[in-house]
Amino acid sequence: MPRLFIALPVPEEIADELTTLQSGVPDARWVPAENFHVTLCFAGEVQGGVMKDLEEELSDIAGPQFSVSVAGVEQFSTGKQPKALVALVERSDRLDWLQQKVSTVARNCGIEIDRRKFRPHVTLARFSNGAETGHHIAQFMASHSTFQAGPWVADHFALYSSRRSSSGSVYREEAAYDLTF
Repeated sequence: MPRLFIALPVPEEIADELTTLQSGVPDARWVPAENFHVTLCFAGEVQGGVMKDLEEELSDIAGPQFSVSVAGVEQFSTGKQPKALVALVERSDRLDWLQQKVSTVARNCGIEIDRRKFRPHVTLARFSNGAETGHHIAQFMASHSTFQAGPWVADHFALYSSRRSSSGSVYREEAAYDLTF
């Protein structure tokens, strides 16, 4: 059963800029550039029939293209345990609209969606429990606090599947949906 998510892909030229940030933090598992994306909705493990419904319903979303920019970095953590280093994506009305739209479609397909506040970002690195990061995260944050990339034009979003492998998660685009007006 595949794990699914809906996301904006990150263009190669922006991914290249983001990879320049990926160093200096021990125990970080750096995300490969081909896996960079801005998650709009995480669906989790989904049965085949529900996946087909989701694919079909997402095709009904009609929205405008819009500009996306990266500005700054942040650490996501649980308590004192770092979970991820991310590049922050600037919020916009159109990005928020698309995120709400795809989440509504997923819910209407019977998928239980996490109700956490939408924090658009591109994950740069993940950490295992007990990762030794010491002062390195603070240095990373200070060194890259003014990082900017983009803008780029979001001209489509996609449904992705995620499968775990010994070398990390492998993402595959299952369907792409154009933003056309």
